Amino acid sequence: MNQSTEQNEREPRNPDPLQGGLCEGAPNELTIRQAQATVDDWIKTIGVRYFSELTNLAQLVEEVGEVSRIMSRTFGEQSFKQDERDADLGDELADVLFVLICIANQTGVDLTSALKKNLEKKNARDSKRHLDNPKLANPGSPHCEGSGNDHQKPVEKQTP
Repeated sequence: MNQSTEQNEREPRNPDPLQGGLCEGAPNELTIRQAQATVDDWIKTIGVRYFSELTNLAQLVEEVGEVSRIMSRTFGEQSFKQDERDADLGDELADVLFVLICIANQTGVDLTSALKKNLEKKNARDSKRHLDNPKLANPGSPHCEGSGNDHQKPVEKQTP
């Protein structure tokens, strides 16, 4: 987090983020606040410093593109190229999350508070909106095709 964020708003810092942090010996669960603190520690000890906000925005777009590539080849009609067969969606989503956390940290956004506030907004605004949406009422309708439940099972990876 940026310097304006008070230390007591986060979990205590781990002096070595690789010990009990993101790698060996990592806890089974990691709160958003802990993730922000761990990424901040990693950046400051291993990454040297944060990239600029605009560089991180470009990094975020790049990582989302990598997620898109895997999704389009797994669930869409495109096939994997020979060198893409070992693509790991979880790893790419974690890359997106890492850069997103970097942006939040360097701009002073507490993602725990922001997510809670965002969910409250969605609950108030959308409490009946989706229930009353006829496009979501019948999963077999043409309006629902490609919108979620019909793609629960990934398409087999095809050879070129």
